[in-house]
Amino acid sequence: MSEQHPGEKSYDPGDTTLTFVNRPDDINPYASELRAKMSCGHAVTPESLTRWCRALLGKGQYTFKCPAPTVGTEQCGAEWPYTEVRRLAALTAAEMLDFEMEMERLAAAGFCDFKACPGCKTYVEREALDNLCFQCTICKESNKPTKQFCWQCLKPWKGRAPRSDRCDNDDCSDKDLELLKGCGTITLSDVKGVGPVPSIRACPTCGMKVEHNQKACKNIVCPRCDVEFCFVCLKLTRQCLQTSSYFIACSSGIAPRQTAMPIWNRE
Repeated sequence: MSEQHPGEKSYDPGDTTLTFVNRPDDINPYASELRAKMSCGHAVTPESLTRWCRALLGKGQYTFKCPAPTVGTEQCGAEWPYTEVRRLAALTAAEMLDFEMEMERLAAAGFCDFKACPGCKTYVEREALDNLCFQCTICKESNKPTKQFCWQCLKPWKGRAPRSDRCDNDDCSDKDLELLKGCGTITLSDVKGVGPVPSIRACPTCGMKVEHNQKACKNIVCPRCDVEFCFVCLKLTRQCLQTSSYFIACSSGIAPRQTAMPIWNRE
């Protein structure tokens, strides 16, 4: 049994808005504090819930999902509304501010492709994800030379447009793509028959760079678009599982290193 440390949070036994349960915490089974039931039915303490949700934010996830095991190695996966997390994690005012600022930042990064214009320094959003040639309306109004710049190298645009690979500036290159091509390899020790795979992949749906923790099954859920795919063959999980399973090699083998970044169609 773990002892409660000074400063750790606990529930008020007289709080009639919570449903208390007499069973182990499903996030931290060694917690001895009073447990309450989440909407998915699993038990938590305010301290274990706070720590788990902080860990999710640290991984770039701004939605909170239940990690409690259900069948085998599968997690519950139920999504908890932030209002529920805030209440059952007993977040302090400072914690709420931290959570909400980080959630806002991650949501913006996840659903918007924005950068600071090299000319006027204003943050601008690129809507045409298949075109690196960007025209800043603010710079255009003041006739600055950077009114049309390359989204990739942030230099004044050179060459024909539109283009999705690069502009004609000599040092223009896709750093994310170079990372995918040159990253090291890892071994998924729990997946039988699979050799080394690239340590970094781009999500086949939205293009976000992701890494596998090398534990459990070969599938991973993208923290940006929330799509589950196989880290080995890069197929969506439902497609991969038609001819394979979570812990054995894919029928199509290991997907080669990616040579193009997937473009996310959010419509």
